[in-house]
Amino acid sequence: MGDSSLNTAILEKLIADAKASGGSERGTYQTFINRLCEGLGLPPPDMNKEDRALNDYVYERRVTFNHADGSATSGFMDCYKRDCFILEAKQSPRRMRQPKQPDANQQSLPMDLKAKTTKPTPRGWDQLMLAARKQAEDYARALPVDHGYPPFLLIIDIGHVIEVYADFSGQGKNYAHFPNRQSYRISMDCILEANTQQLLTKIWTDPHSLDPAKESARVTKDVAERLAVIAKYLEGKKYDAKDVAEFLMRCLFTMFAEDVGLIPDKGFENLLNMLKDTPQNFVPAMENLWKTMNGGGYESRLNTTLKEFNGGLFKNSRALPLEKDQITELYIASRREWKDVEPAIFGTLLERALNPRERSKLGAHYTPRAYVERLVIPTIIEPLRQDWQTAIDKAVDQQASGDVEAALQTVKDFHHTLCTTRVL
Repeated sequence: MGDSSLNTAILEKLIADAKASGGSERGTYQTFINRLCEGLGLPPPDMNKEDRALNDYVYERRVTFNHADGSATSGFMDCYKRDCFILEAKQSPRRMRQPKQPDANQQSLPMDLKAKTTKPTPRGWDQLMLAARKQAEDYARALPVDHGYPPFLLIIDIGHVIEVYADFSGQGKNYAHFPNRQSYRISMDCILEANTQQLLTKIWTDPHSLDPAKESARVTKDVAERLAVIAKYLEGKKYDAKDVAEFLMRCLFTMFAEDVGLIPDKGFENLLNMLKDTPQNFVPAMENLWKTMNGGGYESRLNTTLKEFNGGLFKNSRALPLEKDQITELYIASRREWKDVEPAIFGTLLERALNPRERSKLGAHYTPRAYVERLVIPTIIEPLRQDWQTAIDKAVDQQASGDVEAALQTVKDFHHTLCTTRVL
């Protein structure tokens, strides 16, 4: 999305008008979406065609619900774009979403329940948005088979928020908060932020580019290929495979520790950048760093005090000597977003890096998430989510009636059931 496609003035007026509006969604949502598209430089929905098969980006897209008794009823999606999203719009009265004052008794509740009961919106508003999400999920299941399930559901409370849910598996059974539970709600003011504009534009035009599994596969493949270069070099130097594997694992974990903040930002990356030009210092520098990580203490090269990394990985702090080219591979790998690398495949990466017959396959078969989801979502995640929603609704009702102890017991009972039944 280029800046030339944006019209900030249109977006600013849209936000102001939406906040001030108070009519029903039927009278406002199409205007809201039209002006949002205009402000983002996107085409608005098309006019409905008589041939429903051609209505791929329209308002009020009709779907048919087939019921168990053989009857059928119709539904109409507020806005639909094939292969992209289903949008369901609401417009709640301002009084419905006024902040609630937390009760003093809530201090004794567990954190999950406390978060549920002290949200800045009343339960009535939460139920409105949950019902809208359920309605959008039902529409997704009623789409023609050849349409598949769209990757996104957008739930809009006009003038208030846009909620974003995603399911990239193509099953339509795990629409989850996107990108996470902390950031799935977009306020009206956030529409003026560049990252929100980019997100909405991608949802409209290239939704699958937002699939974190694709980025994970890309990053993992890149790291695997660089590991193979280093493994092949060390293999040529006749180092023991076990020593090479442990060395590479220490390197990988150090990169990961840096990305999650256990090592100062870019500290290890900058160290490798210096060492690639002074490879003779690589072994002592790495061994000193890992000795410090093993016991904790001040690390002079990073100019920081590190916490102790227990678990035994750095008890053996041996580093294997590398030349400039191999250190450069490590340096480039360290610059990757290690939060996007699947931890579950580290062992596979190392195995293939060390096995000459498997080395050519490095990075070629890392698509486990989709296969796992096909089994886990319907058998574990969906039932668990339903059970948790039932339990939390019951606990909230108990807390609202003043019975905090009963609410707490409901949560404890769910946790006990989870541990003794689902885990088994």
